[in-house]
Amino acid sequence: MFEQRREFVVLARHEGGNISRLCERYGISRKTGYRWLSRARGSDGDEEALQNRSRRPRHSPRQSPPSLEEAVLALRERHPAWGGRKISHVLARDKQVLVAPSTVTHILHCHGRIDAARSQAAQPWQRFEHEAPNQLWQMDFKGHFETGFGRCHPLTVLDDHSRYLLCLKACTNEKRETVQAGLVDVFGRYGLPERMTMDNGSPWGDTGTSANWTVLELWLRRQGIRVGHSRPSHPQTQGLCFSPPAPSRGRMERLHATLASEVLQGRYFVDMPQVERAFGRWREDYNQQRPHEALGQKPPITRYRPSPRSYNPSPPPPEYDASMQVRRVSDNAQVSFKNNIFKVGKAFIRESIGIREEKDEGTYSLWWYSTKIGSLDLKNHNVCLGKSS
Repeated sequence: MFEQRREFVVLARHEGGNISRLCERYGISRKTGYRWLSRARGSDGDEEALQNRSRRPRHSPRQSPPSLEEAVLALRERHPAWGGRKISHVLARDKQVLVAPSTVTHILHCHGRIDAARSQAAQPWQRFEHEAPNQLWQMDFKGHFETGFGRCHPLTVLDDHSRYLLCLKACTNEKRETVQAGLVDVFGRYGLPERMTMDNGSPWGDTGTSANWTVLELWLRRQGIRVGHSRPSHPQTQGLCFSPPAPSRGRMERLHATLASEVLQGRYFVDMPQVERAFGRWREDYNQQRPHEALGQKPPITRYRPSPRSYNPSPPPPEYDASMQVRRVSDNAQVSFKNNIFKVGKAFIRESIGIREEKDEGTYSLWWYSTKIGSLDLKNHNVCLGKSS
């Protein structure tokens, strides 16, 4: 597909890009990868040369002032969530039409394309972001919507530093297996992040799990990914902190609002392939074309780099030192230790855990790989599970 070719070319052109690894992740030979790069270079950097036919010219030398309103309104029609700054930047970048953002905003107001009450309600906010790509990915389900084949649940994964939309997948449910399958595809293309964060909703694991440990979380930790969960009414844990008074909207909420207004609003989808096509086109535009104010009006792909850490489909089992006693968790989520039965949670079923004696007599710590998952008190016949990074 053309969108994959262009994404490959842009990522391969970044300084320090590993072309061999990119070719492997995109499922192409090095010869094919270098051919794509050569075709892009052969057209003076015009990446649209990667498709068989040019859809439209990149330059509009005959663009005249009388057609300015038409150009502004057409761009606004394609991107209903864009304001004056984005439209001004894109007109200059793609059509060499220089127009001030204030002029664009005036045109939109004159044609009734901006809700005055909504624009006046805008609140100042402060950005928080990680220093490099893949230090933190955020994951969430956007609220479902009805289609001709039933409910669709959009799964989204966003890189915190670059705002690069790594995943926009149309799912028929919010089950762990569905999320896991989607992440395997993402990891295969972009590598592994250092951390992932999500909310505390049930889609991210099995309900009823002790101390909120989930099967999905353990699966991520096996890949060396630290997992965190956002707290209710704490938008800074999702990448944004607003100056009061302001609504609790983080990066994912802003992304979902844009997706709703630009793709879903006023549309009815007949089947899953139709949704996937719409999602694919919009994700390409969001990552490679759409200006982002926080990035100096540059698209996210200018700041994103794939991770050097690759996905391991068969991570090694845990190993514990001689100071620990190893127990295997039964199918009913229990372990037997010193003639006692303790329940450790459904997420650890069939897992091997380490038990280490602590200084206090009758007290033991519980470990899974290098993660301390809780403590065991023989005197009171009690297990306390808790999380650590």
